[in-house]
Amino acid sequence: MTVFIMVAGVFTGTHVWQETAARLTAAGSEAHPVALTGLDAAGPADPSARTDLETHIADVLAVVDSVDTDAEIVLVGHDYGIHPAVGAADRRAERIARIVYLDCGMPQNGVPALAAVPDRTLRARLAERNGHAAADEVLAPPTGEEWQRWGSTAGVSDAALDRLSALAAPQPLGTLLQPLRLSGAVAAVPVTGVLCTGNGVGVDLLQRLVDLGDPALGALAGPQAGFLEMHTGHWPMLSCPADLADVLLRAAAGEGRRLLPAGAESPPAHLRPFPVDVPEVVRDREGQVDLYVPAGGKPRPAVIFVHGGPVPAGVRPTPRDWPTLVGHARLAAAEGVVGVTLDHRLHDVADYERAAEDVAAAVELVRADPRVDPERIALWFFSGGGLLSTDWLAGPPAWLRCLAASYPVLAPLPNWGLTDSRFHPVRAVVHAGGLPLVLLRAGLETPEIAATVEAFVTAAGEGGAALELVDVPNGHHGFETLDPPEETRPALLRAMRSVITHLET
Repeated sequence: MTVFIMVAGVFTGTHVWQETAARLTAAGSEAHPVALTGLDAAGPADPSARTDLETHIADVLAVVDSVDTDAEIVLVGHDYGIHPAVGAADRRAERIARIVYLDCGMPQNGVPALAAVPDRTLRARLAERNGHAAADEVLAPPTGEEWQRWGSTAGVSDAALDRLSALAAPQPLGTLLQPLRLSGAVAAVPVTGVLCTGNGVGVDLLQRLVDLGDPALGALAGPQAGFLEMHTGHWPMLSCPADLADVLLRAAAGEGRRLLPAGAESPPAHLRPFPVDVPEVVRDREGQVDLYVPAGGKPRPAVIFVHGGPVPAGVRPTPRDWPTLVGHARLAAAEGVVGVTLDHRLHDVADYERAAEDVAAAVELVRADPRVDPERIALWFFSGGGLLSTDWLAGPPAWLRCLAASYPVLAPLPNWGLTDSRFHPVRAVVHAGGLPLVLLRAGLETPEIAATVEAFVTAAGEGGAALELVDVPNGHHGFETLDPPEETRPALLRAMRSVITHLET
């Protein structure tokens, strides 16, 4: 008998699992949603009023210990619920057949659940309370559109969202602030990650992060871990409960895509050759900036290429040495302008402020170089670096002659916690005025990123921006090194020549 023990996320209780649990039971399994102290009316009372993570771990352990010892227990943690789930599994590792991480992060020993709160403003405010919170202090639940701050509500009906708000309970702060303590026993338990792509992450993205050498994800590239996708938002138990039941049954059966360890594909996607043959140009390295300068003594316009991310700290080679960035810079030099690459510190989605500072500093360094015409500069952004275009769109200086972007993210993805940040090009483009914009659009872009691109195109049209679209119909995100050269080369050459034309006029 397979027994699913299901732990809900912040502000929620057993009610969110009702339909999925019924489907699992109908399929011949047992399903036991856990009633967490302080969050669920059916849960135990806490006479001390000190509800913390250990309290919720004890709640999960009580359910585990109540199950027949011959049962195959699959422990499911959604959102915050993965923290008490993993804590309980660490203490009963011999009883747990599998842990299912349902659209959530990876809890770490000694780290509180606060680290996984997606709303960064709220997270910073709560971090200040750490050590000073009263024993019975709580966090008020969201209502209506506020749920979007905790994850994509894609697929959740208005009625279901209203019910979620009506039944939501205040979250005891101790559950978010108390560090998780693990012995390490849980590492032996097989895991399945269920990724809700509407929340911004899919298996392909995880594989790219593993390829980059992200040590936190490297441990998942092994036979004990599998990954499944659901094309919905952060609350699949509300948006598609029957589909979730099917996915959980597949997870229990050990299905799921396995990640390849870093180096298994040689070379990895980000280190494959640039699709355009470009001549060698001597690189001039100044701090975090590389300049590729054409022969000749006169000052020339410059194109500054801003890499995407987040890219984990410690990745080698760093992005300015990747074939895509080097290829673009050499192509610019071959066309008679200075090509520039740089490294910036976008290592996490919390790093956009300092990455923006790095880009601004690099721009000033380039403009001060005597080989560069400081009045004729173009900026070209890639992927997640697209959010760094915001400041330049919102108030373009006279010397910025063109802004280009390749397969960019142009609005924060739902799980990035940047909804209220300034890094939102869709909002900024209405202030771009006559700044020429060149946008390379991947026809096979992931739906979540494609939605930000289409919103940008719409906003640019409504604001009268000078936008040129260069489409790569069969291109994927990162098409330069992923797709056949004959598919991508014409678009790259057209976009480069368009940018240079704007620099020369």
